[in-house]
Amino acid sequence: MIKANAIVTDGQGNFTLDEVRIDSPQGNEVLVEIKASGVCHTDFDSMSWGKPLIMGHEGAGIVLECGDGVDHVQPGDRVLLNWAIPCGDCFQCRRGAENICERKPTVPPERFEHRGRPVATSFHLGTMASHAVVPKQAVVKIDVEIPFPSAAILGCGVMTGFGSVVNAAMVEKGCSVVALGAGGVGLSVVQGAVHACAGMIIAIDLNPNRLGLARQFGATHTIQAEPDDAGLLRAAQKVHELTGRGADYAFECTAVPALGVSPLAMVRNGGCAVAVSGVEEVVPVNMELFEWDKRYINPLYGQCRPFIDFPVLLSLYRQRRLKLDEMVTRTYPLSGLAEAFEDMRRGVNAKGVLLP
Repeated sequence: MIKANAIVTDGQGNFTLDEVRIDSPQGNEVLVEIKASGVCHTDFDSMSWGKPLIMGHEGAGIVLECGDGVDHVQPGDRVLLNWAIPCGDCFQCRRGAENICERKPTVPPERFEHRGRPVATSFHLGTMASHAVVPKQAVVKIDVEIPFPSAAILGCGVMTGFGSVVNAAMVEKGCSVVALGAGGVGLSVVQGAVHACAGMIIAIDLNPNRLGLARQFGATHTIQAEPDDAGLLRAAQKVHELTGRGADYAFECTAVPALGVSPLAMVRNGGCAVAVSGVEEVVPVNMELFEWDKRYINPLYGQCRPFIDFPVLLSLYRQRRLKLDEMVTRTYPLSGLAEAFEDMRRGVNAKGVLLP
């Protein structure tokens, strides 16, 4: 049994930094000492999911112990954690869609104890803690020199944005791309578009500071949205003026339900709108936005294949072709989560990271 410090939510909007007890790793499991945990909107949302959780789903750290059946990492290895954990053998995994695995490996909540009761881990990771026990398929070895905070953010936000461009939309060279929202995910869309050699990359955000970051990360044009621009239709008109007919691709990265269909207004006839942030609410849809021959896709997690995609992203970082250090605006201790959430809400950070 391991004693760990962890941030635990009651599922009713509250959280506390407290001690938890974690069983030692069993077969096909890995104990990781967490060195960095990213902070994102999903973490904030997880406080209202109606059940206690050890929070956090973006993490990197050092392997402390491996259970039987683990042969791709060993104690002392630096590793990155992946929350869409593939079994490798279900229908979806066999067809290469590991991000939507039908039999995700898990460590049962009974193996984690908080104040005498079992507690689940967010996305079967629980990275806002000093330690985590996770399935072996959640662990990818880091083979490049990279700070732990920069590695941690790969585990969700960067993979989601970059992968949505490269894996899901498969943006072609010379095309025009719009990123709606210039937070961590939107900046990763911008970087994915740069990698894909897009010809025009337009970032849209309310926050001028974030638009400045978008230019640093590769945006060729920026549009400051107006708070009263319902559905971003006026911003869409500016996109049409810049591109001549509408963008080839537009990516929604705001997590604002009312903007779920806004990328459809940005793209040309036959263009592709991509829902990146994963809005999970019923929203009204003006079907005229689908005219004509437009596509709307809703990929999960940038269609991540962890043992293929993360080595590629780490290699791009090593070649200085992927900005990660620059995306980590500020780090906080575990006790600083409330401040990190407030900074995120105000748009101060591209990415905030906790350092357990």
